Amino acid sequence: MSPVTESIPSRRPIRPSSASANLQTHGCYKSGLFDNKRPTTAAPVERPKTGVPKAHHWRGGSETAEIEKIKLQRRPTLSTLEGLDESAVPKSNTSNASAGDLLKSKIEEKINIDTLELLKQAFQEADEDGSGELDLDEFKILLKSKLNLSGTKDQQIDALFYKIDWSSDGNITWDEFCTYMQLEYAEKEDSYQRSKDVMFHLPAKTENMPHRDAILKITDTDGTFIACSQDGIVSFWDHNLRLKRTRTVVPNDANVKVMKQKWITDFCIMTQYNKIIIGTGDREIEFFELSSFEPYCQISLLETVPLHMDFCATGPDECLIVYGDTNGCINILVIRAAGECLRTWKKKPKQNGIATISLNDAARGNSNVDFICWKVHSDWVQELRYYHDIRQVVSCSNSTNTAIVLGCTTGSTNVEGSLREIKEQGQPNKSDQTRLIRKEDASYFSPRQRLESDQSVFKVYKGVKTFAFSKAKNVMMTGGMDRIVRMWNPYVSNKPVALLRGHNAPIFYLFIAPDEGRVFSISTDKCVKIWDIQDQNCLLTVRPKGHKIRGDLQACHYSHYNKSLAVATDQMALLSLKLKPVLHADIVITHKEPVTSAKYNGAFRQVLTCSEGSIVKLWDFETGNSVFDFGEAHGDAAITCLDFDTTGRRCLTGGRDGAIKVWNYNNGHCLMTLRNPSSSRGEGNDEICGLTYVEMNKNRYVVGVGWDRCINIYTDEPNDTGLHQLVDPQERWEDDKRSGHKEDILSIAFCPPNLLATSSYDGEVIIWNMVSGHIFCHLWSPADPGYVSASLDGDGTVNQTVFMKTRAYNKDAASLISSGPRGYIHFWNVFQGGHLLAKFKGSKHPGVMITTLVLNGGDQILYSGDNFGFVHCWNVSTYALCERETTPPELITTWRAHVEIINSLDFIDEYKLLITASNDCSVRLWNKDGDYIGTFGQPEPWDIHNKNTWQHPMAPFDVLVDPMSMPEHDIIKGKINMQQVVHEDSVNNSDDEEEYQREVQARLNLARQTFHVDDDTIAQQLREKTFSAPRKVGKSSVRATSAYDPRHGGIRLRHEKLRHTVTDRGGPSEYQMLRCYDLATCPQPAPPQLKVNKNNPFDFYSAEDVGA
Repeated sequence: MSPVTESIPSRRPIRPSSASANLQTHGCYKSGLFDNKRPTTAAPVERPKTGVPKAHHWRGGSETAEIEKIKLQRRPTLSTLEGLDESAVPKSNTSNASAGDLLKSKIEEKINIDTLELLKQAFQEADEDGSGELDLDEFKILLKSKLNLSGTKDQQIDALFYKIDWSSDGNITWDEFCTYMQLEYAEKEDSYQRSKDVMFHLPAKTENMPHRDAILKITDTDGTFIACSQDGIVSFWDHNLRLKRTRTVVPNDANVKVMKQKWITDFCIMTQYNKIIIGTGDREIEFFELSSFEPYCQISLLETVPLHMDFCATGPDECLIVYGDTNGCINILVIRAAGECLRTWKKKPKQNGIATISLNDAARGNSNVDFICWKVHSDWVQELRYYHDIRQVVSCSNSTNTAIVLGCTTGSTNVEGSLREIKEQGQPNKSDQTRLIRKEDASYFSPRQRLESDQSVFKVYKGVKTFAFSKAKNVMMTGGMDRIVRMWNPYVSNKPVALLRGHNAPIFYLFIAPDEGRVFSISTDKCVKIWDIQDQNCLLTVRPKGHKIRGDLQACHYSHYNKSLAVATDQMALLSLKLKPVLHADIVITHKEPVTSAKYNGAFRQVLTCSEGSIVKLWDFETGNSVFDFGEAHGDAAITCLDFDTTGRRCLTGGRDGAIKVWNYNNGHCLMTLRNPSSSRGEGNDEICGLTYVEMNKNRYVVGVGWDRCINIYTDEPNDTGLHQLVDPQERWEDDKRSGHKEDILSIAFCPPNLLATSSYDGEVIIWNMVSGHIFCHLWSPADPGYVSASLDGDGTVNQTVFMKTRAYNKDAASLISSGPRGYIHFWNVFQGGHLLAKFKGSKHPGVMITTLVLNGGDQILYSGDNFGFVHCWNVSTYALCERETTPPELITTWRAHVEIINSLDFIDEYKLLITASNDCSVRLWNKDGDYIGTFGQPEPWDIHNKNTWQHPMAPFDVLVDPMSMPEHDIIKGKINMQQVVHEDSVNNSDDEEEYQREVQARLNLARQTFHVDDDTIAQQLREKTFSAPRKVGKSSVRATSAYDPRHGGIRLRHEKLRHTVTDRGGPSEYQMLRCYDLATCPQPAPPQLKVNKNNPFDFYSAEDVGA
């Protein structure tokens, strides 16, 4: 393992394929076979041993039964609560209940390690015929009896049986059942471990600091880091660690003489009031303007030195200022009407250039200010913060007995005292502890003790130097001199939830990132660790040799806004997390890479999608939720095509690595790999462009085509061993060798009983007889006379072919449809040598290429997708039935589904819905009329039976804002400019056509337009002499320069011809793209050595010396 970074090794199971699965997070996926390795968040399940080395340990010792019960829980409370009342702790976590309800009936999730032993015994008992296998009926009886599935529908048990019985032999064995369960949950476990991966950009980015003394603290506001040192210098850094500005928090009045340099102890930001608060060693709290750093006011004559401070706005105009001192006290200033109080303090007399008010005058002289002092620790306060969500002040010290304390601000002492004082009026004996302390009392500023009910004390050996608290996760982390990071339940102070060991030096800084579920810790030896809150183990360790931060630690701060850790030593350093790229922030995406294919599986009512990132995802069709996915299906090669077998229990994928793989896609198990070892490239790396599954005469085949220009046929034979197989294709057909395709084959289609169609890059379509292997016919589409290709890459390709299977035996009708060449959709009759019956333009846009086709079940409706993202719906029920057609079929509807090329279409006859997949990384669902249902992967699920859950009448955002999506209107169709559109009605009602044209031309001349004039036009203007001679005005000669005077057309046109026009090519300008270099420092010449002539004062420097 590298000394730079290390992470906890994960268990890697023996896998039957190279695929690595990733199960999307669902509330229901919190129970199952591997529950004992990763229990649910709030369920009271005993923590078991995992295959991952633990970074946490339980503390020994006897505890009460209640504490033992709490110890066995993962995290008893996760919800956001007000205060720290243990009675308000929920018994279970229901935050994911809605997500869990979507898949709560999944039977696999009801099987865990305990029920597995019972199932094994019952499996043998349920085998009535003694064959060691169970059929579907026996399997139903087994599950219903042992798992208490009384309310479970039979369709769910059937679906589980079909997933296990991928070979479709009608029986499953105990080994097949265990293999399926193990593989599915192993993929989940691997996916879970990969989802926790985290990494920093190494080495850290460092910059020199303008500070002379040590940095006291670092904080951030909206991504800007603010650091302050003991000498009062405040520096501002942006998210890339560039120094923005530097200020000094000392009075800048020239008339004020500063006697000594102040010692800054801490600072905090008053964001709501644009102020910065400074604590000094002179027992002062100073306020400065955050924008200009002008002194505003200060509170002086504090009882003690404020070592650590915190500020929190508790209301619209209310705030708290909390500071800890050297006596272990927590001092609280409660300010109501804060804006008015600050303005009042600013009017006070100045001392040393700043308005000053004493603590006594600020608290006793103003009813809006209260001062409270609690005696909390027996040592210096190391750190403190106020959390308004729980109304508690959390502070820590090096004292073992009061290591960390959670306490209220005002407490119940004043309330109880006031009630007793009212009740006991006239009685001389009053307890000092319960008596209400007034501002006039002499003990008003004296430290007081909280009641035990007002605070929670956590005892830690050697105390606590730093802590972090998260109300969202309901967890508190502490670290100190003993080098152990402790995880606490804030409601239980007796014992920590977990001990995270791994640091070799005292803990210096802790931070909880609740959104990521991580804890960041750094020790004094500059070792940075990232911990997982849920699993309580170490995810990443970065040592000084990795981040290369030198010097002693002074301050640290993690910015959740920038996802980076700022570290102050001798330099300012920044450790940024490696974030996953966020693509298409404004739109919903299905994959992170372009989607190449999407297919609907009617057996399980699921949609399978694949992408260029070699990722296969499984989606619930009725809701659009993600069910399962696995990656690295073809290693690093992209997946190009997808298909199912006839049972729908296996899927076939083809990739750019030249391989076809057969999967049990429900658990990511690769069953077979089909590859042609004798490809044209010699390594079997020819891309697979198309594949189909064929069942003919009770024989099953997988046929694949691609860049090797061969028809590769693989036999699909049952594999009873369950082992991964490598299968070679059958011998090539003789006609394929002699008269096959000369270019790359792009698509393939099968039509029962025995016809196979393939198309290639050069536009050739070949029909094959699969029984004999002979060529049935060749199909070529000639180009129209004078046709010029509008595509730079050529548009002579045929991207896809589909058979109209209802016309398979009609020898007079067109039974094959091809997309292309030249952007046309062709209808072919494949009999009698093959001939073209019809062709029509697939789109009205120039340069369009039809990329994909799909027919409905009755071959009545044809859907086509093009490279511009448009979908066209054609009525082809009676088109090209018996004779040649010269007109296109009826266009039912058209809409734009994507902004990039559509790679795949699939029509679902049962629901009359259409699935589209595109290069824009999205897969979308539409109804037959083009109403937008949703995008697979969107946060809100849909219900295909409830139109109120559809996205319609809305459209995808990227489609809506794309200029090409604008429809053409009849009014503006054929118009050259806006003037013709505006004055179209005027020309129809005008009696004098010539007069109207002159008016329109005058308006056009007045408008700012770009003229494109050639040399012939200028020469004609010169011959016609439309320009005028100079006219006399006084003593000077002036030439007319009217922009619209026809007499000066030659001058105008020549000017427009020679005038330089700036072309906007989009993107940054040329000046923004210039590369700048730092100026090199030129060496200074040595000064001449002059000799002084002391004898002649008029010739002070001798000529010889000067010349030298």
